[in-house]
Amino acid sequence: MTGAEHGHPDDDGGPILQVAHRAMEAIDAYGHRPFWRGRLHFIAALVALPAGILLVLTANGVEGRVATGIYAATLVALFAVSSAYHRLARSENAVKWFRRLDHSMIFLLIAGSYTPLCLLVLPPAWGIPLLSVIWATALAGITLKMLRVQADGGNSASWLYIVMGWAAVVAIPALADSLSTTQLVLLAMGGLLYTVGAVGLWKRWPDPVPNSFGYHEVWHSMTIA
Repeated sequence: MTGAEHGHPDDDGGPILQVAHRAMEAIDAYGHRPFWRGRLHFIAALVALPAGILLVLTANGVEGRVATGIYAATLVALFAVSSAYHRLARSENAVKWFRRLDHSMIFLLIAGSYTPLCLLVLPPAWGIPLLSVIWATALAGITLKMLRVQADGGNSASWLYIVMGWAAVVAIPALADSLSTTQLVLLAMGGLLYTVGAVGLWKRWPDPVPNSFGYHEVWHSMTIA
């Protein structure tokens, strides 16, 4: 009897079966997500939008409104893109491009977070050079992410997230002169939460409830915090 009669994968129907198998793998990889995957950032976007508008409206002066506006816009953009990526992207091609955009938004938010700190808190001698370096690095990182990150797990320039996040330590003397002890502690705690979350994402741990609230949701929770 021929292979076709037995229905082996290597018979004439093999390519069709292989395509079907790859399609099922794609559904498993991109269609099934933990319940809270993307929902946390969707809720965060809904909260961040009015909060950001309020922050801008209550800021002092044009410079204050511009700086806080940049921060608020990048924050909402990150949450919105992350939510869309994790909830709406279904095809392999959509996942690939949404992932590139999602990873790029991290660079954008880091630079956006530095903007009010550098323009409104630090003296110009510290703030302007630091902000210039941060935004230049962010743009370089975005370029690398958009050109190189693949849906199959490419990881170009991700180490820059941590470097950029902790770059503020070079301005600790100036920050200590401009911020209270409580503000400095909160700033450091934010950096620690982000770093711990990034390490947890890399290690895929902890993974408390994989089908609902897994390691990725722990990471998202820490980015929100």
